Amino acid sequence: MKRFLQAHATHPDWRFALALAQAQLEAQRRGQGGRERSEPTLGWLYLSDHYAAAAEALLAELQRHWPGVAWVGAVGVGVAAGGVEYFDEPALSLMMAELPAADFRVFSGARPLGRFAAHTAQVHADPAAGELAELVADMAERTTTGYLFGGLAAARNRTLHIADAVLQGGLSGVAFSERVALVSRVTQGCQPVGRARRISESAGNVITKLDDEPALDCLLADLGLAGREPREALPQIRQTLVGLSDPDESADGSASAARGAFGPDTRVRHLVGLDPARRGIAIGENAPEGLALAFCQRHTEAARRDLVRICAEIREELAPDELALPATLPPGRGASEPVESGIAGAVYVSCSGRGGPHFGAPSAELQIVRRALGDVPLVGFFAGGEIARHHVYGYTGVLTVFRR
Repeated sequence: MKRFLQAHATHPDWRFALALAQAQLEAQRRGQGGRERSEPTLGWLYLSDHYAAAAEALLAELQRHWPGVAWVGAVGVGVAAGGVEYFDEPALSLMMAELPAADFRVFSGARPLGRFAAHTAQVHADPAAGELAELVADMAERTTTGYLFGGLAAARNRTLHIADAVLQGGLSGVAFSERVALVSRVTQGCQPVGRARRISESAGNVITKLDDEPALDCLLADLGLAGREPREALPQIRQTLVGLSDPDESADGSASAARGAFGPDTRVRHLVGLDPARRGIAIGENAPEGLALAFCQRHTEAARRDLVRICAEIREELAPDELALPATLPPGRGASEPVESGIAGAVYVSCSGRGGPHFGAPSAELQIVRRALGDVPLVGFFAGGEIARHHVYGYTGVLTVFRR
């Protein structure tokens, strides 16, 4: 697999931004730097919500300029490109790959997979889609590995996703055959503040018992506020979320929580209310009995460590004989210096609640990825929810790399 082409640009007028990005792509396509000329067949388009109103015109221009290329993507409150994050500004991020047409298939509600043998799939979805969790689970079942990666579109004006057309509602994406090799990992952005417990009594999204104890009392105990009135604890409670794990994953999840970190299958959800009369809590998702639950809070240093960890795991899987990834770059090596690797390109979907603000500086999250993986082609967006396997996550990042 050839190295992917990748470009990005920002400008108040989308036409100028696209022209700048097109020039970058054409220069790479002509084989500058000794690379073989590329004939792309699949493209990724991520645009900030400043360009959402012009999405159809923007996609039409790409299709006119690159006939025969299939396009997938989404709108985000921010977009990622290489080691750069664009937040709250008009920007777009493009990547193009030369893949055999028989090895991928773009799909949507109006364009089903048909007989294509999907091994894995990248998906984008509208967060307002009805029965979203069921849509994601159903799509995962249509792949032989059960593995999806992607995220939910996010915008302050017009939420949309792209699959050779601009779409709203439902789910779309691109499926890959088993001949398209990729490696994907989930990184968590929250840290547990207590042990994992089993939901033992609940109704809908209201949980009244954890390990047969009042759920609100468990929350106060984990926050170090046992015996306090809920009203007095509101400042700490407002900073608290919950991490959920399925029963068949709860043993691993409990062990991870005990170590002060969540495993990759934990889904973080908001704590949306309290029920003092029943000593219960309400969360932002239905909470059936049997699920494992641990209270958690966003934690910058834990998120940074976990992102470095998954990058190291990806490097190890691509090149297991390499030495362990150093914590810092060797002296004399700049962050922009190309690094030989087995990566053709990468897609990173991160929660809109992460990004530079959570990691302490503009583009800090993407700089961690770039320092770890090298100067590889990378695109992505900051989403309203992240997708990996058959789950919809929150406050996570999903990093997927394609093998060369």
